[in-house]
Amino acid sequence: MQAIAARRVVSAVFFMCGTFIGLWASRIPDIKTATGLSEGWFGVLLLVLALGAFTAFPIAGAFIDKKGPAAVTKASAVATVVTFTLVGVSPSVALLAAALFLAGFAFGSLDVSMNGWGAEVETELAKPVMSSFHGLFSLGAGAGAAAGGLAIRLDLSVAQHFCLWAVLSIPVLFWSLRQSWPQQSDPDGGQGKAPLFAIPRGALLLAGLIALVAALGEAAVTDWAALYQITDLGYSEAIAPTAFTVFSIAMVIMRLAGDRIIARYGPVPVARASGFVAFLGGLFLVSGWNIGVVWTGCFIMGIGYAVLFPLAMSRAAADRQISKGQALASVATLGYGAFLFGPPILGFIGQVFSLGASFAVVAVLTLVIPFLAGSLKVGN
Repeated sequence: MQAIAARRVVSAVFFMCGTFIGLWASRIPDIKTATGLSEGWFGVLLLVLALGAFTAFPIAGAFIDKKGPAAVTKASAVATVVTFTLVGVSPSVALLAAALFLAGFAFGSLDVSMNGWGAEVETELAKPVMSSFHGLFSLGAGAGAAAGGLAIRLDLSVAQHFCLWAVLSIPVLFWSLRQSWPQQSDPDGGQGKAPLFAIPRGALLLAGLIALVAALGEAAVTDWAALYQITDLGYSEAIAPTAFTVFSIAMVIMRLAGDRIIARYGPVPVARASGFVAFLGGLFLVSGWNIGVVWTGCFIMGIGYAVLFPLAMSRAAADRQISKGQALASVATLGYGAFLFGPPILGFIGQVFSLGASFAVVAVLTLVIPFLAGSLKVGN
């Protein structure tokens, strides 16, 4: 019964995190306009967010080994809501940069720890559930993006929007804090003292690269799809967030079905097929033939990327060479690091060439996934 209750709580935390991603994606054009920065310099601001998360990964991994992922998840969830509220109300570029660093740190810690808690729940239930957790994350992202579009139509300021999100997140925080869970810690980290920046080794490195490519593709749509439609294709700001909503819907559909598909066919064949599907979706998006084709491309990309990151995180949690905290942190360093460091790089490519060129790079990278998929088999 405790595992079932914990599954509900972890699901709620994943959903809450997803709503932030949707909220952030829908208001990026407004935040960029308010700062008055170019695409390149705004990319630098995104880099500050990435630096905060990247700094958090090894620290979160160490605390997971000492305190257990449930305790770290609870603390990180509270910190995430507080710090992202600060992002919404920051009145200057300097204060925004500081808030983004703190928010990145909190969210990076939460990303690692909630996957660790989810992996422990998965083990207790003795069946695959990680994909469904990430499905709820994507559902939250789609809901957050749709709510963002509504907030824009209602003429809510970024500050009002972010504060409202924080208030609505409070019930999830209380629910998670009240959920008991046995501490499944590894104080010695399995292999002694963890390195400052955990980098995966062997087959886990290849699984981490899968997470990197998948996270980069998701981040590209999250941070740049709306601006790509506005600046490169000439579509209106009001409909631009729809691309991310469509992408998130596809992610939800595939992730909620992913546990059964993976159980039937296995992680390796599913990952190989996913890589090819994501590449096809990228081609549709880059073509820019019309709005229908662009949104179709986003949908296909969502199907292709959906289960790759959950597969990589499950592989990390099951690794037999290093502790759970170190393994999760190491894959997050590549995967979630790409989610945050990737958009600034894509922004620079967009400034020099075009955002269409940025998405072309993302599409080509998916072709490496079929060659790396064998690393997802536990025991490699």
